[in-house]
Amino acid sequence: MKFVRLTAASALLLGACSSSSSGGGDGMKEKASMAASQPAGMAKNIVAVAKDAKAFNTLVTALNAAGLTETLSSGGPFTVFAPTDEAFAALPAGTLQSLLKPENKAQLQNVLKYHVVSGQVMAEEVVGLSSAESLLGASLPIQTEGGQVMVGNATVVQTDVEASNGVIHVIDQVLLPPE
Repeated sequence: MKFVRLTAASALLLGACSSSSSGGGDGMKEKASMAASQPAGMAKNIVAVAKDAKAFNTLVTALNAAGLTETLSSGGPFTVFAPTDEAFAALPAGTLQSLLKPENKAQLQNVLKYHVVSGQVMAEEVVGLSSAESLLGASLPIQTEGGQVMVGNATVVQTDVEASNGVIHVIDQVLLPPE
């Protein structure tokens, strides 16, 4: 079992600045429509990439509420398995609203940290993993089956969205940490 070691301390995000379609996705579906264009040479961190993408407003809101924006704006590198606004909308009714309440900040931080791995792990490496250690300290199960990569119950729908401080892989569900 190969693990990516935890070496930093915090959170999650996503967005898009460039999408690699050079075959490194090994069967992972890519949705180029989620990628925001970025001129070459203009490196943006993962928070800036997420804000520009416009498909991750909920994630950016959650990062702000959890106090994790600064962490993912600097340092790194990080690998973020980032859910879209649609993924957040699919949570059971009231879940997101509850998590965003100030009194639930620690729980929200845990959910977001569960989506982030320390280090930059590109798609071609992800497909060879059976798990990765999240910043929460909990293991994220990873499996490749039928040409699709699953992280927990989420399907990776876009890979290798690079940022100045890491890489983002877009997922179609919010991952909830184990109890």
